[in-house]
Amino acid sequence: MSSIKQKKISELIREELSSVFQKKNIGIQKGGMVTITQVDLSPDLLEAIIFVSIFNIKDAEKVLDGINEMSHELRGLLGNKIRNQVRRIPELHFKLDDTLDNVFRLEEIFKKIKK
Repeated sequence: MSSIKQKKISELIREELSSVFQKKNIGIQKGGMVTITQVDLSPDLLEAIIFVSIFNIKDAEKVLDGINEMSHELRGLLGNKIRNQVRRIPELHFKLDDTLDNVFRLEEIFKKIKK
């Protein structure tokens, strides 16, 4: 169960990392889009799992690998933005959130069944 502090810091990280992704054009290729959907923090606030949705990009795993390779740089950029609000900047680990992909697949299946 997340504490109030964990929830506040998670939301802060999500907002600020989204801003960094937008400014650095991370994952934006040929109309694709990367969105941070959720941030889960460890109880000690030293590790963050960031879930990202990747839309309209065929090789989402490759994009995710690139983001994970940039995690040290992204942590530094995040630190520049939130260092006055948190004691320590957590280590960042990115994972693919394929929830929306599954929803779209189910919608397609329902459309086929309906026909």
